[in-house]
Amino acid sequence: MEFLMMTLFAALAAALDQGVKALVAANIPLFTRIPLIPGVLNLTQVHNYGAAFSSFQGARWLFVLIFLVFTAAVVWEYRTKAMAFTVFERWCIAAIYGGGAGNFIDRIRHGYVVDMIETAFMDFPVFNVADCFITCGCIALLVHLVFFNKSFWKDGKQ
Repeated sequence: MEFLMMTLFAALAAALDQGVKALVAANIPLFTRIPLIPGVLNLTQVHNYGAAFSSFQGARWLFVLIFLVFTAAVVWEYRTKAMAFTVFERWCIAAIYGGGAGNFIDRIRHGYVVDMIETAFMDFPVFNVADCFITCGCIALLVHLVFFNKSFWKDGKQ
């Protein structure tokens, strides 16, 4: 049941990401800035052919391979419960996976990822909803592993 709930959450994250991207692609011309919160956030459609900060441009096959390996690892871990992850940490992994799935869909469909959230108050790359799921999931997972799940770090050879 837990695996099903996590899968549904990841699917909802990917669907939300794809829905926002479709709305932006249909209504905002490429590189047009629309203030969402003036001086703070803009909506700006850009196409990212790489990863974070446009690194690894043109390496679409690499991102596809990484996502497929991550998929296999997540399914294996959820099925075997080989790692000492808590339920909260599994939700974090589902958020990361859902965000990755949203960007994976873009890479397969378009050959690039649609980004649209631009910070107006600092120089930061334009990002999307999937990136938010990935980043928040990673931060929450790491904080929880470091500060709250001490059993994850035990050796088990006692």
